[in-house]
Amino acid sequence: MLDTPQLPDQLDADQGQAPPSEPAPPVPVRTEKRTESPRGCLFALSQPPLMIFLGVIGSLLLMAALHDLLLL
Repeated sequence: MLDTPQLPDQLDADQGQAPPSEPAPPVPVRTEKRTESPRGCLFALSQPPLMIFLGVIGSLLLMAALHDLLLL
């Protein structure tokens, strides 16, 4: 049968010694309530790159519509 390698803390546990344990980090306690509302879809629309992109697409659609209506 194959002999599986063991970690040093497993070897200590096999010899009856408890492996060294680290204390758990303290959990932060929130005492203040959140006053700002969660960000939703309208927050995404206020981003400048998105508004520039939508403006360019809108102007292209407007030019195509005016071309169809006035020149054809």
